[in-house]
Amino acid sequence: MVGSGISGGWAAKELCEKGLKTLLLERGKDVEHVTGYTTATKDPWEFTHRNSLTNTDKETYPIQTRHYSIREDNKHFYILDKENPYTELQRFDWVRGDVLGGRSLLWARMSFRWSDLDFEANAKDGYGVDWPIRYKDIAPWYEYVERFAGISGKAEGIPHLPDSLFQAPMPLNCVEEHLKTEIEKKFPGRTLINPRSANLTQQLPGRNSCQYRNLCHRGCPFGAYFSTQSSTLPAAQKTGNLTLKTGMIVNRIIFDEQTQKAKGVEVIDRETNKTYEYFAKIIFLNAATVATTFILLNSKSRSFPNGLGNNHDVLGRYLMDHHKSGGVSADIDGFTDKYYYGRRPSGVYIPRFRNLGKQDTDFLRGYGAQGSAGRGRASAEGLGAEFKENLTEAGNWSFGFSAFGECLPYKENRIRLNENEKDKWGRPTLNIDCSFKENEKKMHKDMVESLKEMAEKVGGKNVRYNGEMSFPGNANHEMGTARMGLDPKTSVLNRWNQLHDVKNVFVTDGACMTSTACVNPSLTYMALTARAADWAVGQLKRGNL
Repeated sequence: MVGSGISGGWAAKELCEKGLKTLLLERGKDVEHVTGYTTATKDPWEFTHRNSLTNTDKETYPIQTRHYSIREDNKHFYILDKENPYTELQRFDWVRGDVLGGRSLLWARMSFRWSDLDFEANAKDGYGVDWPIRYKDIAPWYEYVERFAGISGKAEGIPHLPDSLFQAPMPLNCVEEHLKTEIEKKFPGRTLINPRSANLTQQLPGRNSCQYRNLCHRGCPFGAYFSTQSSTLPAAQKTGNLTLKTGMIVNRIIFDEQTQKAKGVEVIDRETNKTYEYFAKIIFLNAATVATTFILLNSKSRSFPNGLGNNHDVLGRYLMDHHKSGGVSADIDGFTDKYYYGRRPSGVYIPRFRNLGKQDTDFLRGYGAQGSAGRGRASAEGLGAEFKENLTEAGNWSFGFSAFGECLPYKENRIRLNENEKDKWGRPTLNIDCSFKENEKKMHKDMVESLKEMAEKVGGKNVRYNGEMSFPGNANHEMGTARMGLDPKTSVLNRWNQLHDVKNVFVTDGACMTSTACVNPSLTYMALTARAADWAVGQLKRGNL
């Protein structure tokens, strides 16, 4: 097992629970559940810079600070960019955790099922290769992981956004209810729904319900959102079958020319620089898309001189990420006699409404929007007691939306090894060459115009919008570089997430994805991982691996 993020944690849990002795290798630092969340209960005034990043932080984390999520209270979870260089042939914001649990400690927790609108898109419009699976293949596995992870939300009966097994939803506040009514009345075919979030509203074994603090990015000592630490790792450890090693950088997969199978991995201890080899019957590679691709490309052998499973020059290509809008925000009059409880760690969601039954735009695929409404403070004026008193008074309401759009798979968007530049451990670095193209730019224009129109027509005042388009990587949903498919000549993995050419290696993180849809992909990673682990253990017991 390589990597302990959302998909890696699931692989460890499933393999251990099915009776396999499992070694989990994580390059990042150890973070213990509860005690490792060192800032989780700190008050704002306990931070030296009031939770802002300093100029020194921005120099230390020049890539990570391109993303909104890094702050003074969680910067210790992120990778040090200067120690981990890569070359941006075109700008790519590679946002990375560097801890046990990876980005499962940092994700936004939006959890959506895909539908056949997504799984059939490539085949219907001709971009990318056809997915080797359909919704019916993964639906039972969505249900399986939802029962364990805990997804709060509400059934809506939307065909292209299938319902999950939900815990009770986090209720909308009064302005969000108003937005829902107005959008659905004034924009037929559009809906505003409760978020589908991996935040518990009801307890699960060993985990408490959400405390409405909205401090998820620090690590949750209540275990109220799904993470490796709170959920899959304890389950794996409970079996007695797990061995965990942190601070171990997997350099390459070792291929056995005689058996034509992978026999293990080569690992570098990040502190001592010593090299070790570990051997296994099956390998699950879950280092996250870009790092997984590095490991495969760097796993060269006589049979695979261009990287493991890369005899057809597909590995590293078709790199994708969602593109997002700069967002729209507005003030709204009224509702000043109402407030809300706590700090809900989720907002609202507007599912895709473009190109559903037919092609109705000048771009392919579509987008969805996330948002929220809230109240600020009435005033921050005055001195002493007057200043403090003003801070206790609620101000007016406002709301905002931001959209996430699908990116088509393009062959030229790719990752390659850079043998001319080495990292501090002597490994080649990466060249990343990726950009959004005309289809994404057309979609982005429509995103901003649609959000602005909705904000105005629901009663928004002083509507403000940012038309800037994100760069690849910044949505933090990178996918596609070792994609699944039916044909070994045009894909790296089969329908069970196995390398076509090396049957005992499985990839179930974002690298496996054949397209991006427009919804957050993490729930799909979980389901694919559980499905692949079940298949792998079955094949192993039958002697096929």
